[in-house]
Amino acid sequence: MTSAATLAAFRGLHAPGAGVLVLPNAWDAMSARIIESAGARAIATTSSGVSWSLGRRDGQGLGRDEMIAAVARMVRTVRVPVTADVEGGYGRGLPEDAAATARAVLEAGAAGINLEDSPGRGTALLEAAEQGERIAAAREAGGALFINARLDVYLRAVGEEAGRFAETVRRAEAYLAAGADGIFVPGVADPALIGRLAAAIPAPLNVMAGPGAPDVAALGALGVSRVSVGPRLVLAMLGRVRTAAAELLQGGSYAALEGAPGFGEVDGMFG
Repeated sequence: MTSAATLAAFRGLHAPGAGVLVLPNAWDAMSARIIESAGARAIATTSSGVSWSLGRRDGQGLGRDEMIAAVARMVRTVRVPVTADVEGGYGRGLPEDAAATARAVLEAGAAGINLEDSPGRGTALLEAAEQGERIAAAREAGGALFINARLDVYLRAVGEEAGRFAETVRRAEAYLAAGADGIFVPGVADPALIGRLAAAIPAPLNVMAGPGAPDVAALGALGVSRVSVGPRLVLAMLGRVRTAAAELLQGGSYAALEGAPGFGEVDGMFG
């Protein structure tokens, strides 16, 4: 069960003056430990990376128990707080499913969740009122768990472009009223838009960054509180593995293996 101290510490990382919380997303115990060793103040999981590591597609290709087991392994491997990407909450997507997932995350020892308003089936987004009910249920079940409400209007290009800002703010206000602690808006990279969102949403704003987005310092200056990278680290790792494997198989050489950390260094991070 997540300790009160861990919950408070993670919540404190979002407080005014705490600086931008940078979360390079992990997908297993090994990646979580490596990210922690690089200086991360907390670890966020990536549902896509976890799913791929278990041989499934992203988008609730895993069940709750499988995802929670992966989160628990990461929690046991690092000393910093972990926040879990729980996609749409699993089950049938009902409020009681969101509540069950929040309880399971606490039991696994994590300090936060991302809960998205994309159902993973049928329509692109749930109605704001329906998502609000799910957030409220997770809030009641999760106690001091930090609920980061993911809002996919921009990521899924829902509605006319001219109306997406107003719809995002409307949903953010509804989700905060239901009990969310922070708002996650993936799919935005334009500095002017990010600044408008940060000014309009009265809660810590999380964006998903990467190539083409402003750097962390610039995002902080725009009012962003939290920066994550979604599947980009696991994709970068897979790209490196593919390059090294192709070099070995096709040319019989090893240049792509140079520069890697030593066996003893990595092995010494575990146990």
